Amino acid sequence: MKNFIILCVVILSSGACTNPSEKKFANIKGIDSSIRPGDNFFKYVNGKWYDSIQIPNTQAGVGAYMFMNYPQRIRLQSILDSVSKSNNKAGSIGQKVGDFYASGMDTVTINKRGYNPIKPILDKIESINDIHSLLMFVADETKVYNTSMVAFGVSPDDQNSNMNIAHVYQTGIGLPDRDYYFKSDSSTVVIQEAYKKYLATLFELTGSNAEDGKKEANLVYNIDKQLAASHKTRVELRDVKANYNKMSVTDLEKSHPNIGWTNFLKHLGAQTDSIDVGQPAYYDKLNELLKSIPIQDWKVYLKANSISNYATDLSNTFVDAAFEFTKVLSGQSVQKSRGEKMANAVDNYLGEALGQLYVKKYFSEDAKKRMLELVNNVQKAYAVRIDKLEWMSDSTKQKAKEKLFAITKKIGYPDTWKDYNAVHVTRTTYFENVVSASAAAYQRKLRKLGKPVDKTEWFTTPSTVTAYNNPSANEIVFPAGILQAPYFDNLADDALNYGGIGMVIGHEITHTFDDQGAQYDKNGNVKNWWTTDDYIKFKSRIQQVIDLYSTFTVLDSLHVKGAMTVGENTADNAGIAVAYDAFKMTQEGQDSTKIGGFTPDQRFFLSVAKIWRVKMKDEYLRLWINNNPHSPPIWRVNGPLMNTSPFYKAFSVEPGDNMFLPEKDRITIW
Repeated sequence: MKNFIILCVVILSSGACTNPSEKKFANIKGIDSSIRPGDNFFKYVNGKWYDSIQIPNTQAGVGAYMFMNYPQRIRLQSILDSVSKSNNKAGSIGQKVGDFYASGMDTVTINKRGYNPIKPILDKIESINDIHSLLMFVADETKVYNTSMVAFGVSPDDQNSNMNIAHVYQTGIGLPDRDYYFKSDSSTVVIQEAYKKYLATLFELTGSNAEDGKKEANLVYNIDKQLAASHKTRVELRDVKANYNKMSVTDLEKSHPNIGWTNFLKHLGAQTDSIDVGQPAYYDKLNELLKSIPIQDWKVYLKANSISNYATDLSNTFVDAAFEFTKVLSGQSVQKSRGEKMANAVDNYLGEALGQLYVKKYFSEDAKKRMLELVNNVQKAYAVRIDKLEWMSDSTKQKAKEKLFAITKKIGYPDTWKDYNAVHVTRTTYFENVVSASAAAYQRKLRKLGKPVDKTEWFTTPSTVTAYNNPSANEIVFPAGILQAPYFDNLADDALNYGGIGMVIGHEITHTFDDQGAQYDKNGNVKNWWTTDDYIKFKSRIQQVIDLYSTFTVLDSLHVKGAMTVGENTADNAGIAVAYDAFKMTQEGQDSTKIGGFTPDQRFFLSVAKIWRVKMKDEYLRLWINNNPHSPPIWRVNGPLMNTSPFYKAFSVEPGDNMFLPEKDRITIW
């Protein structure tokens, strides 16, 4: 989703209590009464916190949402510190996560080894003498998740969601997105130069002199740029059907003779007669460049890719070089502690093993039951909203509700944990531990190829502060990590829980019906279930969301990318609306008794604003706008509330207020 950490000013304490029948009512603090709620609700609720909070030097931002994962790692670090000092049985969960963590904390040994762990990889690159041996090297490294010019995956078939197939995607570049190679504004140029400097440093650390290092860096950058030119934009990647191109290996062999798909797949251990080529233009370009770019240049490119891939797993000089580049991208000025980094590494490589220890300590069955109740209530409210839609025909409404009630709900942690028996871990070989975990993960993925989809599988760890919708499985997932304040408290009053996690539940359900999710049927197949007229009306409302959010700015003049963020913005708008409807079905929601000076409705909307209480470095915010499909936090609050009529009533929003939209202009999709 990695020592001073500030989480966020939370609404409630985060521990789950033991008696759900006794609700507690927290006071809402920090309101800036000098700001009219209808002018900037985000600042009205969060302004005092925002203006006073300091972003720790080790972080790029602070507050809720993804930034809660930083203090989560402190929790995980505490677990790992303890288990790494315990007398664990060989091969047990405790031994694997404890020794993995201990090996990463042993920086004395890691620094003594320098870059020796990757010398065999660099030697293999040096032995490459033709296109065939180059591709075999790429395949070998793919099997340990060192991805360079081919990105291979196994996941459900969009046309048959019960079966796993092979996929390949565009890849091959070192900057966050294709556009970084073609922009010439000052902030992007700074990033381009920092990337080149990073590459040059990596070459110098592995034996090149300074002059050669710069030349090699420029060579790699130019190959990157040629590959980037073939990449689809982030907006183009949102087109579900255009990014599904299932092709026979026989046909690919004919169109890409330089790649040689048959041999490449054989070397991967992937037995298949077809592949979904997500972005064909990239592989057309790669096939061309494999012939036109000299082998010696490709070897330099692969060397850069491999050193960069493993930089944070090597000695401090490599870690420092990687951070210098990260610093330019994110604005983070000081590296995280080693313990936080290693907690993140264990979570990445052995996440469900560590997750078993996490949920045992931090997540109760009572909390899971309360959460399921919330999900069910929001789902019921969604059905009512569908029935009331004026723009949708009855036949499409029926299909939408069938899809709605077919959603699988996953809460807290998996029913069946991943098996890490194939991962070999010792306390003295951190690099080899990483490679072993990566190899095991690849083999776990490969075993799925051509097999029925395991609908119980999770794609995030239990401790991660996130939630997701998986359209190919028609499922919504809420890990234990997000089921804490400010999102959820087992004993909180309904206004805070429905405005918090209720909004997130509504958001994730809406992804089932956003611009992408709406193209999947109830079984997770890309299949039309709309009438023609209804889909035209739906798309026109989606365009309204794009147009509105494209007017929003941050950093004075940097615009939100409405077309790139439309799915998340749609989910935010409907998520708040349906969570409010679900809240109004509760006893408290139908009451008008004030708590802490605020009505239940006001407390609901205050909670919505609190869960996006975030402050970021300017550099990170710029990175966010260019690459993240979510709008920045201020517009995750103010944007949807502009379209939420009950908010207007709750806070007396009037014409002339900055957030006021005439009722006819307020967007309702779901």
